[in-house]
Amino acid sequence: MTTIRLHNTKSRKKEDFVPIDPQNVRMYVCGPTVYDRAHLGNARPVLVFDILYRLLRHVYGENSVTYVRNFTDVDDKINARAAATGRPIRDITDETIGWYHDDMDSLGAMRPDQEPRATEWIGAMITMIEELIAKGHAYEKEGHVLFRVRSYENYGALSGRSVDDMIAGARVEVAPFKEDPMDFVLWKPSDVKTPGWGSPWGYGRPGWHIECSAMSYELLGASFDIHGGGNDLQFPHHENEIAQSCCAHPEGGFANYWLHNEMLQVEGKKMSKSLGNFFTVRDLLEQGIPGEVVRLVMLGTHYGKPMDWTEKKRAEAEQTLRNWRNLTADVVAGEVDPELVDTLADDLNTAGAIARLHVLAKGDAATFKASALFMGFLTDELGEWAAGVDLTAYADKLAAIRAEAMETKDFSAVDAMKKALMDAGVEVRMSKAGVELLPGAGFDAAKLEGL
Repeated sequence: MTTIRLHNTKSRKKEDFVPIDPQNVRMYVCGPTVYDRAHLGNARPVLVFDILYRLLRHVYGENSVTYVRNFTDVDDKINARAAATGRPIRDITDETIGWYHDDMDSLGAMRPDQEPRATEWIGAMITMIEELIAKGHAYEKEGHVLFRVRSYENYGALSGRSVDDMIAGARVEVAPFKEDPMDFVLWKPSDVKTPGWGSPWGYGRPGWHIECSAMSYELLGASFDIHGGGNDLQFPHHENEIAQSCCAHPEGGFANYWLHNEMLQVEGKKMSKSLGNFFTVRDLLEQGIPGEVVRLVMLGTHYGKPMDWTEKKRAEAEQTLRNWRNLTADVVAGEVDPELVDTLADDLNTAGAIARLHVLAKGDAATFKASALFMGFLTDELGEWAAGVDLTAYADKLAAIRAEAMETKDFSAVDAMKKALMDAGVEVRMSKAGVELLPGAGFDAAKLEGL
């Protein structure tokens, strides 16, 4: 069996992955807060953990892996959006979840086995909060319930900081009902205009962190294998998850392996609206950039390094995928290349796996296609953008013009047509064997009209 090695944030080193139960490998990944379109940075953890999910299923069996990713559908940002638009909150979250599914499907990401919505697990959150209060790890004051951070001696172990250092360097909410500045909210009161549920502490709603602890416990147990997310969640979200989960259920260890992906940049700069380089996944798709191209660009960088989206990478990825699809158009997939699997098993080395695909593309086409499909490329679902491009008539016309030019020694017509084809994004290959035309980066069929 393939040995998977992962860089565990918890230990700060690469470790052999040993599941608690090889017949029931369990992974939880923090999902989106659903009030707007997912931006490109939101797509990075989706694609990173999609690759890990595929690898785990390949190694342990498709029915032996459970992947859970939540939807945060109770949040102040959602409340603000509802207040601004006058729309019911459920309408907003349902619509946004639909957008999210459409956009991530367009990138070739497999959907998790379970996608719990926070609002459907309020009872489990209340139960966990009650357990924390009973064990002295939480307290109620002025309708709020707060977690006693200093009651958990290992707080800060994931991010490697002490509580006092965190207080000095973090923006912590100062409130009169807190015993300690680092204590965080498990439950807070709601007014009549704000969504809420009945609880032992009055009408209110959960804090952000408790939802992941409660849902992961209910769906995966007190101990499970992998917890993932962006490195921006390491503190405070993941630290808080660990503290409340381990205090509520000391019989478990919560997550054994922690994986965090780095952030995204655009042309070497942090993506932000103020710089004008902020865009959603849907923005790219509507610009005509295929989701498969986005997938190849983003997986071209190891998840532990900042990923830089550039126009150059996009164009190269589009050309690569056109070539790969032309190469495998009539090929039946064979077996996945073991060397590619081993490369991915080395801490999700997606860049190395893509390099291996380039090598395989020069050899056995059946193995190459199977390996590309394994990584989520060249699927029928993602292939519409490259389908239906028949340049045979243009190739025949250019061949005829070239044959005439060989007689007259006037190649101006050849040069003119070649230029028109290239302006339309067509790669022109001419040799003694004939003329070959391939759709290239930026291919635009509309520009071929009139040729």
